Amino acid sequence: MKKIIVIGAGLGGLSAAIRLAVSGFDVTVLEKNEAVGGKVNYVAANGYKFDTGASLLTMRHVFEDLFDFCGERIEDYLTIVPLDPICRYFWMDRTVFDASSNIEKTAREIERIAPRDVENFHRYLADSRRKYEIAEKTFLAHSLNDLPKLLRPKYLKDLLAISSMKNLDAHHRAFFQSEKLQQLFNRFATYNGSSPYQTPATFALVPFVEFGLGAWYVRGGIYEIPKALARLANESGVKIKTDCAVEKIIVENKQAVGVRLENGEIFKSDYVVANSDAIETYRNLLDKKFYNKKLDRREPSCSGFVLLLGVRKKFPQLAHHNIFFSDNYRAEFDALFTDLRPAKNPTIYICATSQTDATQSPENCENLFVLVNAPYTSSKTDWKIEAQSYRDLIIKKLENCGLEDLESSIEFEQIITPEDFESKYRTNRGSIYGVSSNGIFSAFLRVPNKSKKVENLYFVGGATHPGGGMPLVLLSGKMAAEMIAREN
Repeated sequence: MKKIIVIGAGLGGLSAAIRLAVSGFDVTVLEKNEAVGGKVNYVAANGYKFDTGASLLTMRHVFEDLFDFCGERIEDYLTIVPLDPICRYFWMDRTVFDASSNIEKTAREIERIAPRDVENFHRYLADSRRKYEIAEKTFLAHSLNDLPKLLRPKYLKDLLAISSMKNLDAHHRAFFQSEKLQQLFNRFATYNGSSPYQTPATFALVPFVEFGLGAWYVRGGIYEIPKALARLANESGVKIKTDCAVEKIIVENKQAVGVRLENGEIFKSDYVVANSDAIETYRNLLDKKFYNKKLDRREPSCSGFVLLLGVRKKFPQLAHHNIFFSDNYRAEFDALFTDLRPAKNPTIYICATSQTDATQSPENCENLFVLVNAPYTSSKTDWKIEAQSYRDLIIKKLENCGLEDLESSIEFEQIITPEDFESKYRTNRGSIYGVSSNGIFSAFLRVPNKSKKVENLYFVGGATHPGGGMPLVLLSGKMAAEMIAREN
């Protein structure tokens, strides 16, 4: 039985490990931290529970497919509940908008704030669906290593149909008259850590994922997902070892043959699957001769500045997911990607799972996961100096937006900065979603799932194809596992 080492127990690593074990391989997962999940993790304190990474389950069929592959039912592992509204949006002029996967509900909301755009919304969603359906059978179904197949006539016409020289913002301005709706749909660029003013309009497929396919919460918190995958992995014969930091991938004759841990222990294997950040893997886990300096020019996605707030108060105006928009979106993204500085007037996301799940906070309290997009790490921002003042700015803005007495109601608090993401998860410059999708050809510039420099080395996770976000990293694991299985 051939041996496989998986570096990292994030969702991509667990996905690959499970599929490979079921396919007959001897699989061991080595995780640097004390718990599985990678950036999909959690904090529990003083009766409050917080998911510290992903907060929304979309593309449910991708998760179901993994359990089906093992002959299991996802319902036996996870309690998945639909969310309605999917998200509540707030603007500075006090306009509030509820987005729903019930299309007629959303259309009625649009009629209330921008009646001239109701029909435009239906046209936009039809276009979004067409883009998604093409991507699903091409880009999301094949590794970049299979790019020659995608460029054959069978797929080329479809790929050209969804490719665009427009950026996402220009695409939305062509559909919607309302600046509020333009901003709302521009937000979906942040789902892969990019700017709507730079990412191609191809990514207008993302809204269909929520509005057309639905959005869910997992009872008990999103961290139940990696817990369920770890259970499924164990049941499939995968060995998971935590507190095992890999120091080096061992390469002999340009072929990965195992790994060396920081404590000197060596694990030999026939294949290595790196769920570690792909660029950081080339930079730090392989000999320098394998590193291509072109990787330094791959722009990281944005990072995040996070506040975990346990609050002894209820805020009835909040839904499960909430967005408080800034009044100058372009300036915000210029700050993030041009100036590499925190935005002075940021858009603020709040996830309050206590609105849906009473187990997540003490009675009559809220667990607020507050996220602001932040630049990837650079010398321009020292978060050790700036974190507290930026925290104060965010709290003040939320109080001005109607969360009265927020500051005085906080009884638990934790700050997570881009530097924390970089150090804990070894992400490239603290990026949350790997490589940004800023640029027309960005989707084709991700690190392929199979290394072109080292034989028997594969990559999964947000920094590789097909991108960041829970469903996509599960697909990366599927692609890597299928390529290895084909070789055997």
